[in-house]
Amino acid sequence: MKRLFAMVIAATIALTAALPAFASIDVYDFKNAEQEKQFQELTATLRCPKCQNNNIADSNATLAQDMRQKTFELLQEGKSSQQIIDYMIARYGNFVTYNPPMTASTAILWVGPILCLVIGFTVLVYRSRKNGENAEEAQLDAAEAERLKNLLAEMEQQDAESVDTQSKVNK
Repeated sequence: MKRLFAMVIAATIALTAALPAFASIDVYDFKNAEQEKQFQELTATLRCPKCQNNNIADSNATLAQDMRQKTFELLQEGKSSQQIIDYMIARYGNFVTYNPPMTASTAILWVGPILCLVIGFTVLVYRSRKNGENAEEAQLDAAEAERLKNLLAEMEQQDAESVDTQSKVNK
């Protein structure tokens, strides 16, 4: 029984180690070396929409495989690199290039945080100046100061009387 178990474990390990060998490898037949170089450059410059930070040459995603196949087909048709990039942008959006053009949506991404910082700083300066003006307005004139002193003295006297009353009641 132990021998059978050991053989099953050994077979499982051997098959697991051999799995990468069964992975499909894309093989493309190019007309010349220049076309192959152009294909390699294109697949290195186009980004996989699914993987987001890998180019389609390095990605194993099905979408990247489809994009590589379409790139190969367009090259076989005689399309230029720019025509292939334009096709991919039309199909998948500006995200497939690592250097997207400046559009309204990308401008918002670049200018938005700076704009938020400027607005926040402006609000802080405005509020700090407003608080300074309120502090100047809060200065009391002599009559108000005298009235405030009288009110505080009156409150202290009432507190003292209530404490005396409480101590007499507790005794």
